[in-house]
Amino acid sequence: MNPLQRRPVATLLLIIVVGLLALQIIGVYKGWRIVLVGFAGVLLVGRIWAGRLRRGLGLEQQVQFGWYEVGDRVLSRIALTNESRVPALWVEINDRSTLPSASPNRGVTVAGKGQRRWLKEAICTRRGLFTLGPMSLRTGDPFGLYNARLDYPDIVPFLVMPQVVSLPAIQVAAGGRASEGRVRNDAPEETVISTSAREYQPGDALRWIHWPTTVRRDELFVRRFDGAPSGDWWIVLDADLDVQVGSGDDSTLEHGVILAASLADRGLRAGRSVGLAAADQELIWLPPKGSEAHRWQIMRSLALLSYGSHALGELLPMLRPNSTRTSLVIITPAVDTSWIEALIPLMNRGDVPTVLLLDPRSFGGPGESTEAVSTLSDLGVAHYQIDRSLLGDPVPAGT
Repeated sequence: MNPLQRRPVATLLLIIVVGLLALQIIGVYKGWRIVLVGFAGVLLVGRIWAGRLRRGLGLEQQVQFGWYEVGDRVLSRIALTNESRVPALWVEINDRSTLPSASPNRGVTVAGKGQRRWLKEAICTRRGLFTLGPMSLRTGDPFGLYNARLDYPDIVPFLVMPQVVSLPAIQVAAGGRASEGRVRNDAPEETVISTSAREYQPGDALRWIHWPTTVRRDELFVRRFDGAPSGDWWIVLDADLDVQVGSGDDSTLEHGVILAASLADRGLRAGRSVGLAAADQELIWLPPKGSEAHRWQIMRSLALLSYGSHALGELLPMLRPNSTRTSLVIITPAVDTSWIEALIPLMNRGDVPTVLLLDPRSFGGPGESTEAVSTLSDLGVAHYQIDRSLLGDPVPAGT
């Protein structure tokens, strides 16, 4: 526990008390004695007051955990408790959380044997790993003579996922052969034919309930849908620093992360297995899967992704021994065509690419994507030129 801090005014008052005490020793004078007792009493009361607050104050922060992404609000509950009998007439709370937009300081009062509670709100403005806490508080006596500081070093790691937005204009070219797709017997899609029913599971929509079977079995049953064959998706995100343009949230890397997160979300919701390949300081390699846990792994990897030094042409050949006849979704701002040479062997093997070219000019950078667009067109590769305006004002999916 931090000791009491004596303020300069208390030091000055202590010097005065010592001086008055010396005058009383030299020659007794009733007026000096009254001033001496008054000043000494103020010092004593101030020290006792601050000491009791130091032992009696407690601060607690509670956070509701969940799946947070950029744009979400984070609410934390703060409780300041005073177990001493003396009131805290001023308490300054300093929150050193790294989450952007978190309120750093707050001043409150709390009565003796009392408690104050309030909600603190922060907006997740950036993806990444942040901390809630540490926190500290500073208080003191009403005379301003002594300060008490209490530190609360506990921190809560807090991961903010990239934003998922609606991308209606982008269609991923279908991979796999017609005979190789997997028929999903539990796909809840309204655009396909219902052939049977299964027991209701938490999360199923009420509109899927099959009432004849429900009445006959006296249990909830929902329609079972036969989905169309679906191939795996490999999302390949280029994080090479040498080809990125822009800075901060207005950069090709940030827009590429939003594209990757949004497409991964779309693919997983459509019942596909989705994988992610990228490289910053380390290789991110998540082979295609279709579970909710895998979705969290993809979003977590994208939330922590930073600039790397591995060119896209180095990353694409790594897919060769691990995937066959899949849909490759390549996201890059690279305007040179050297990486396309590494794409051709994958196409020859049967993989079907869709390329999302982030236009560097719209992000304020140099470079023309004309040659890359022409080469992709000659190869018959589906491609989109992504202008900065496409995600300039993203709208979260589902809103």
